[in-house]
Amino acid sequence: MNVRMNLVRLSLVALPFVSAAQPRQLITSARPAAAQVMSHTATTTSEQNHPAAELSENTGNEEATGSLKIQPLFGERPKTAAQIDEEIHFLNDCDQNFASRYEASDFFAARGWDYVADRQLDTAAYRFNLAWLLNDRNADAYWGLGVVSYQKDRLPEAIRMLKKGLSIADTNAVLMADLATLLIKQYQLKPDSTDLTEAETILIKAVSLSPTMASAYQKLAMINLLQTEYDKAWEYFHRARSLDLSVLDLTLLNDLLAKRPDPQGVFK
Repeated sequence: MNVRMNLVRLSLVALPFVSAAQPRQLITSARPAAAQVMSHTATTTSEQNHPAAELSENTGNEEATGSLKIQPLFGERPKTAAQIDEEIHFLNDCDQNFASRYEASDFFAARGWDYVADRQLDTAAYRFNLAWLLNDRNADAYWGLGVVSYQKDRLPEAIRMLKKGLSIADTNAVLMADLATLLIKQYQLKPDSTDLTEAETILIKAVSLSPTMASAYQKLAMINLLQTEYDKAWEYFHRARSLDLSVLDLTLLNDLLAKRPDPQGVFK
């Protein structure tokens, strides 16, 4: 089972319709249960003591100057001979110090999540890039880069990265909920009904895979409120309430009450 952490809070945006439909946070994963949750100090010590992490330590000035190393997937540009040589050395180091490149990729992805938690976004981005370099089928690498992009207010890029991750981990309900959250956010910034339709489709699949995910039902309530489907919005809201009272968004509740009384009479 994955250790799931609430790492990203969405800032509320003043919109003419409903603030309730503004999703509050992303639910990011994604350490395997065997991975230790570390503080930044512990993470740094772990990397310094690991021989294969040599390349990841030489990032200071480059991170500060916006190097390609901190752009998602290294900027997705052709590489210079020097970059290729550096990557070959890094991969060779990993081959000597990990049982497999898959294991090495998981190691750097886990470090990326630690740095996200510490809000060291450039360092996190570089770790996720290294995880991707080692294994381009590691969904956490794309997921983490999406979270970093969102934190840097690069919403289209964040959505693109999460979609790449979901194309690999297409049964990960938590990743689906994160992607749907960003699509709702994008709709509110620039209304396009296709974003809501896509978010709804993703969330319906998410709850089919994880029927007790209360936050996904609440997001479905948000979508249906935005679509003026008030009865369905109430149905989803009560489903979320029945599963986990702690996730309920009181702003969403007030906006629902303003549009239509609670059909079940629970809320006045």
